[in-house]
Amino acid sequence: MTRLLTLILLILMLPLCPAAQEPQIAVLSVEGPINPVTADFLQKNIDAAARRGDRLLLVEMDTPGGLDSAMRAAVKGIFGSSVPVAVYVTPSGARAASAGAIIALAADVCAMAPGTNIGAAHPVTLGGEKPDKVMEGKILNDAEAYLEGIATKRGRNAETAKKMVRESLSLSSERALEERIIDLIAADRQELLNKLEGRRLVRGGKETVLRLAGARVTSYEMGLRDRILDAISNPDVAYVLMLLGLLGLFFELSNPGVILPGVIGGISLILAFFAFQTLPVNYAGLLLILLAIILFIAEITVVSHGILAIGGVIAMVLGSLLLFPSPEPYLRLSRGLIVSTALVTSLFFIFVVAKVIEAHREKPISGREGMMGEHGIAETDLMPEGKVMVRGEYWNATSSEPISKGEKVEVIALEGLRVTVKRLPEAKPDAGRDQG
Repeated sequence: MTRLLTLILLILMLPLCPAAQEPQIAVLSVEGPINPVTADFLQKNIDAAARRGDRLLLVEMDTPGGLDSAMRAAVKGIFGSSVPVAVYVTPSGARAASAGAIIALAADVCAMAPGTNIGAAHPVTLGGEKPDKVMEGKILNDAEAYLEGIATKRGRNAETAKKMVRESLSLSSERALEERIIDLIAADRQELLNKLEGRRLVRGGKETVLRLAGARVTSYEMGLRDRILDAISNPDVAYVLMLLGLLGLFFELSNPGVILPGVIGGISLILAFFAFQTLPVNYAGLLLILLAIILFIAEITVVSHGILAIGGVIAMVLGSLLLFPSPEPYLRLSRGLIVSTALVTSLFFIFVVAKVIEAHREKPISGREGMMGEHGIAETDLMPEGKVMVRGEYWNATSSEPISKGEKVEVIALEGLRVTVKRLPEAKPDAGRDQG
């Protein structure tokens, strides 16, 4: 009876027992510059792979490089991973340059597709100021020692790795394999996984054998949040967001209560400030752009016949060129965007200025000034007071000359609710008729 109860209890508890998890290989795709969003995405997936007990974390890479801080965070995550990490430079034509090369060399397995390249890890300074020779030497020696340590830890050619930093050496996949910088070349993902089956790795002083056969391959993409943050980290996008933010706030302050421009401007500026954390921002360039906006606004309020607008255009172009000073193309603003933005902004403010000047030149249509010069008809005889019809309204009127009922008059003054008028010249009687 006891055995029967035990058996029933075990059957009832069976659904509560966790099922054996199917072995899995997690695949990530890293494309574009290495930034804090990329490093965070990599770290989250390293932690998730460890919780799932994945057999391998495969990072498929194509990058021109990126920020030193983001690269070091990625390397720390790879070194701290309990799951083996493989970096595969793919597809053909891809590269793992600069920061990407260092991340690739930090992986347990570094592989490349034919027609790819790796290297060019010479450090570059951001911010537009070239350091002195002593500081430049310190930066170079630090980067060289860092990559040498990574290569030594992974059993790769440390001397060639140092040349990637010191001489900006870049290697093709075939040459990288010969120099023992990478572990193997594979034409595609399946070939890579086949070659990795049974491969022995030394991790934490212990030998590990990769058992990948039969494992399910699952790709993990960036979520919507990460994709948005990654997109706005692009210098061109950050620049446009900043301009939208400034212009939106300008319109909201110019026309309080419109709301929409202020909301869009506020959101755009916050996103732009986030992007600036991941980019080499030169604040002199940022101040020049702010000065350009101020000059454009001043041109609207204080008409300077274009002098302030010209100054704004010059400040806008110079500020845009200085905003993201970097020797790396992917961290600079595109010249086409700078020209088009300066042109559109200038044309817009020129249009606004032209409308303001036109409005200043137009005759007022309301108030005291709007009544001056208006024409009307005498509703009664003015001797010298009476009533006139102006703009469809009856006005008490006075005149310095007698005016008969029905004659056309012109307003020459306004005091309170009384107008002073004079007879229109064409309304005067023809003097020649009396001499006929």
